[in-house]
This record gives sequence, C-alpha cells and structure tokens, in this order.
Amino acid sequence: MKKLLIFLLAMLLCMSTSQETMAAEGWPANYDGVMLQGFYWDSFTDTRWATLESQADELAASFSLIWIPQSAKAKSSPSMGYDPLYWFSDYNSSFGNKSQLVSMIKTFKSKGLGTIADIVVNHRGNVSNWVDFPRETYNGVTYQLQSTDIVSDDDGGATLTWATKNGYSLSANAEGNSETYGGSCEGWDGMRDLDHSSKNVQDNVKAYLKMLLSDEFGYVGFRYDMAKGFPAKYFAEYNYTTNPAYSVGEFWDGNAAYCKKWLNATKQDGRIQSAVFDFPFRYTVRDAINKSNWTNLGNSSVMSDANYRQYAVTFVENHDTEKRSNAAQDPIKKDTLAANAFLLAMPGTPCVFLKHWQAYKSEIAAMIAARKIAGVTNTSNFTNQRSTSSCYVNLVNDKLLVVVGSLAGSYPAGSDYTEILSGYHYRYYLTKSAETAWADKASGQYIMPLKVKLTAVSATSGAQLVYTLDGTTPTASSTKVNSGTTIDITGACTLTIGLLKNGTVSGIITRVFTEKEADPVVSPTYVDGKVFAYFEKPSNWGSNINVWVWQKNKGGEDYLGVSWPGVNATRLGVTQNGNELWQWISSSTVVPDYIIFNDGSGNQTADLTFTNGGYYTKDGLQSVVSGIQDVYGDRSQISTDNRYYNLNGQQVEPTRPGIYIRNGKKYIKK
Repeated sequence: MKKLLIFLLAMLLCMSTSQETMAAEGWPANYDGVMLQGFYWDSFTDTRWATLESQADELAASFSLIWIPQSAKAKSSPSMGYDPLYWFSDYNSSFGNKSQLVSMIKTFKSKGLGTIADIVVNHRGNVSNWVDFPRETYNGVTYQLQSTDIVSDDDGGATLTWATKNGYSLSANAEGNSETYGGSCEGWDGMRDLDHSSKNVQDNVKAYLKMLLSDEFGYVGFRYDMAKGFPAKYFAEYNYTTNPAYSVGEFWDGNAAYCKKWLNATKQDGRIQSAVFDFPFRYTVRDAINKSNWTNLGNSSVMSDANYRQYAVTFVENHDTEKRSNAAQDPIKKDTLAANAFLLAMPGTPCVFLKHWQAYKSEIAAMIAARKIAGVTNTSNFTNQRSTSSCYVNLVNDKLLVVVGSLAGSYPAGSDYTEILSGYHYRYYLTKSAETAWADKASGQYIMPLKVKLTAVSATSGAQLVYTLDGTTPTASSTKVNSGTTIDITGACTLTIGLLKNGTVSGIITRVFTEKEADPVVSPTYVDGKVFAYFEKPSNWGSNINVWVWQKNKGGEDYLGVSWPGVNATRLGVTQNGNELWQWISSSTVVPDYIIFNDGSGNQTADLTFTNGGYYTKDGLQSVVSGIQDVYGDRSQISTDNRYYNLNGQQVEPTRPGIYIRNGKKYIKK
C-alpha cells in the first residue's frame, strides 16, 4: 500500500510539473500553425465580428489562429481599440457588440481556429477628466483604477501638473527605469500610462485577462500592445497567473539582441512567458525587397537564432507598417507574394496580414499547405543554399526549398527536388524523398470550375497519381494520371490524391473544395463628378489590381502621394467574356495625365494616357464610359432630359460652339 501511495504521489508530481511547463511555455514548441492578423488600419467594414464569422470555414482551412482588434468599447468612435476605455462592462465596439463577438469566437473554436485578443494595458482612457477611470463590476467584484495608478511622468509631466492643481495624486513612480533589454520604458501621450508596479493595476489586469480566457469569451491567447511601455517582468506575472495558450508582445525594435533580451526578461521560474513579434525579420524582408538586394534576408532576426525561434512570431506587414497617409509608415513596395513565400516557408510562427490574404488567398493558402506538407514548425532547422542580390535560397526542415528573388525562376534546384509552386519572384520545391502527392490548390472556397495541377513528388521515376472526388481513399484502380496533369473540378468535392508506385498507393493528401457564388456579370457605369477608370484584368494576372497615376509636371511621382504599386482598385465582378472588371475612383479631383494598372507581382500595362471614365485592357484604352443615355428602339423610352452634356457625359451649359448631347441626341451649337 505504501508503494502504491508513493507511486500515486509521483504521478501527481509529474502531472503538476507537466501543467506548470505548459503554463510557462510562452508559445508552444514545435508549433505548426499559421496566424492571421484579422484586421488592418480602419478596417471597420471588413472586420466586423459578423463579417469575420461568416468567413470561418474559409479561414480555418488555412489558419490556426486569428488575432482580432481590441474588442471592448474605446474612448473614441470609430476606433481600432488602441484608446481603450472599458475592460469589463461594455463590449459595444466599432466592430460589433458582445453577443456578436462571443458568437464569432465560438464559431471559430468549433472550426479549430483560436482567437487572439489584442491587449492594450500600457495606457487607458478616462471618463470625464484627466484621471478618472470607469467603475466596473464583474462577477460581484468592483474594479476601478485610481489616479495613484498613473505614472508620475505621464504625458511629459502634464498630467501631474493638472492633478496637483485639481487636488489629485499620481503614483510616485515614473514610467520605468532603463532595462537590460535596451532603452527605458516608453510613454504614449494622449492617454494615461499605467504604473504596473501598483497592486491595484495588477489585480485589474489579471482579472481582465482571466475573463477573456474564460468560457464567457473564449479567447485562447493574447497579443500585448506596446510591450516597451512597461517592464517585461509584469508580462511574465500576468501570463504566469492567467496561463494563456499563446502570448506575443509587440516589442517594436529592429535589433534582434534587444528582442531576445526582452524574451529573457519575461521569464518566470526560469521559463520564458511570451513570444515576441519578430520586427528584425520584418525589416530584413522589407530591405531585401525595397532595396532590391535579397542578401538582406540573411540578416539577424529572432527566427534566425535556433535558441529563440520558438518564440518568434514572424510577419512582413501589419497595421502599423502598411501604407497609410502617414509618411511614418514604411511598407514593402513590391513583391508581396515573394515576401509571403519566404515568410511561410521559414520557422517561427508566421502571421499573415489581412490585406495580403484578401488580395492573394489562393496563392497564400497554397503556400501554407506546402509548409504543412513539409512539416515546417516554429522550431524547424534551415540552411542557406544561395545568397545573391538577385536570388536567395533556403532549405527548410530538410524538405522545403524556398527560392525568392528577381532570378528565382532560373535557379537550378537540381534533380533531388520537384517544383510544387511558382509565381512572380518565388518558387517552392519539395525534396523527392518526401514521397507524397501534391495539389497546387489548397482546401478552400473557389469559383467553379477550378483547375488543379497534380504533382508526384517521388524519387521513383515515372511515379503516377490516383485520385477520387468523393473523399474515399484512392486505390491502384482509382482514376490514374501522370505527374503534372491538370484536372477540372466542377463543383464542391473532397479531392483525395495518392502517389502510385509499383501498384502501391502512399503519400495521400486531401483537399476540400467548396463552391463560391459566381461573380455577377457587370458593365461599367458613369461615376458622376469623380475621376475614375475601369480595367479588364487578364486571366493570367495575379488576384489583385493596383493603380499608379501621375502628372507630367510631377516628375513621374504618383500624384496621390503613395508608393509603387499604387492604390488598390475595387473588384466589381466579371465582364460578359468572363474576365474580371475592376474600378478605380480617385480620392482627388485632379485629373492625372498617365495611368498604369498592375497586379503588384510583376504584371503591368504600359504607361497609358489617362482619359477620365476610360475603359482599359492590358492593351490600352478601349472606350470611354460616359453619362450619355442609351438611345432605345422603343420611342416611348427616349429620354426627355432637356439638359445638355458634353461628349464625356458631364452636364454643361452650351455657351461655346461644339457638339453636345440633349434628349439622347446629338446637338451642334454653331
């Protein structure tokens, strides 16, 4: 009996140790998931909770985690949530209400998609004056921050001056002392910076985080905003107490050594408590692309250090770096697909930017599928195979060869590899020893019919493929095709493909295709009082269209003040011939002289002369869309509009000699 008790005690100790280790991970090791940043700046329409929930199946097919905006009511409206006001009681945000939020998180969870909360606790808004905070009750406990929870040097001393004048006291502590991971803690003017050494602040934050992780909400982890705002030891304390499955801090610094020091500063009981956004990785990609020197991809990052890459959440763009009107942003200016190809092939946990996903869903989904079939995780190894200004090559997890750069298409991968994906300035190869079937379209929603290329990745010469469309396991007697065959998928189905070698089927993969509603057939229409144009996209171009416009006297600079590849056009539907129709409406009333349409990945038109209301194809201007009404065969439908229009469809007064349109007919004034 004594031995049994000792054994049971030992088992309990092991379980306790295991649970403590799980609680202290910061981010799971050998994690193979990919995260989506489910918003961009001012994404109030695209990222409403109900809108995101409606995309659950599509998102869950590729992603394991989705990071959403701060979800409680903020001080301003509309707001992205970075001016937080309420923590416990009011969840009527710019993205929806609490019931919509909880429904979305629950739906995501049912699909295997975890939701990451944006945690903004460095600073907080006030109710009616500089130092009063909301009084909130949750589970019978009242929570309220006090003026003494505000750091003494908040807003450069302006808060202290106001507080002293009005009879309030602040904390005796300043923003924060210099820390070992580089620099002092940073303040944020405009809201009250909190003193996290205050027990009241700590109690409020811990209760808030526990509530978000509870079944009432169902979040699985945290993204901490402004991680330089208060000492890292408090991140450690908050995570150690609340035990999120995932945590990542926005420690915004391009110095990899500082990022790693911050990670070490989050240790509790000797274990790192949070991952970190890998800004050094982001800057290596930006520099490689914007400077047209792909050797920059070899620069140091958190991901590049095998001792820390478990805690590297990598990305190439986010809501703070994307191109906005603020000149402080520094977006990647081209090669969006190549940037994502590198991101999704490498170790660390990749975080895909929503705008990139929206523009290139099929391509990015295929990259994620390749990552998974190669078994790449956040701790995988990699070796560099080539590093030149025009071509950079890494072999990841000894299986996936990623090639990026202006000369990616001419890289000699060798006979040990099979190409599985390719695009503008990127290539993916698998080692033939992977012995697997491959399809170049990932699971997801598509407009049918869909063309899918099947590839046999095998060291056996002449290996073939067998497949079924009903989800059953293929056998040697199933439909058989050669490697490289493209098949047509005409409707929703489960495509299961196997590698056929010597009469044996192995390396089976599955793709679940659901059907999107077909695009509406649309025609261009006149946009009154606006500078606008239409573009009919070639079928072999990428999935996004950008517009670059300029004036002669601006030296080729885009007159909208943006960087190449310009501003996004809007996809309207398809034309009668089946090509996509895109519309661009200028934010300016100034008419440019020239225009270029491009897909951001190398395909573009020539420098085209701009005509307002122009209908363009890749070959140039085809026609002009005007406000002139059609002439009907039925005379009862002839317009009785007695107003005058010029030939561009603009209403005018016929004060000068020329040709005008009135009542749908030509009118000549002499």
